Amino acid sequence: MGEHGGRTRRRGGELLAAIHAAVLEEVVEVGVGRLTMEGIGRRAATPRTTLYRRWSDPIDVLLDALYHSHPVEEPTPGADDLRGDLIRALQLMVAWTLSPAGRAVAAILTDPKGAPKVSEALFERVFANKGGTFTSTVLRHYAERGHFPADLLTPVVADIGEALVTKRLLDGAPPTDADLADIVDQAILPAIGLGPFRATP
Repeated sequence: MGEHGGRTRRRGGELLAAIHAAVLEEVVEVGVGRLTMEGIGRRAATPRTTLYRRWSDPIDVLLDALYHSHPVEEPTPGADDLRGDLIRALQLMVAWTLSPAGRAVAAILTDPKGAPKVSEALFERVFANKGGTFTSTVLRHYAERGHFPADLLTPVVADIGEALVTKRLLDGAPPTDADLADIVDQAILPAIGLGPFRATP
């Protein structure tokens, strides 16, 4: 019996999900520089030939998996809850950071051998195509509808929330919902002229 002969043959979405999960696990374990089609296929229990029918190399598989697993924040219909939408966007970031995709991105960016050849494509093919940073879609949505001057939405302002969440994560503990509300109230909203917000005791 062949290497994969004991498994029920998978197709379509089931097979794609298995391959995506496999490449995210593989890059965390071996790093970008040692990522191979053989390793991905072995972990996904599928032949390398199946991978090559869709992707040209293991980096292509990795970027595809990251693209499909990257969440996009959705502003509230009617654009009437900027503060709540920003908090929810940061909650989404925390959840993603702790997910297999988030752990894979951390492995990529901290791999001295692999990061240079993948990081640019990661930002172009995944983050940019999915709206950039986790709060930028929300901020652009509200700026376009006149809730604050669009010229205040600079690259620095767009990165404030993500930078502070990343610092909390690097300090060793995921931020709580109260921490995320503080980031929105004390950093993001004041930067666009709408704060600081004071919660009612």
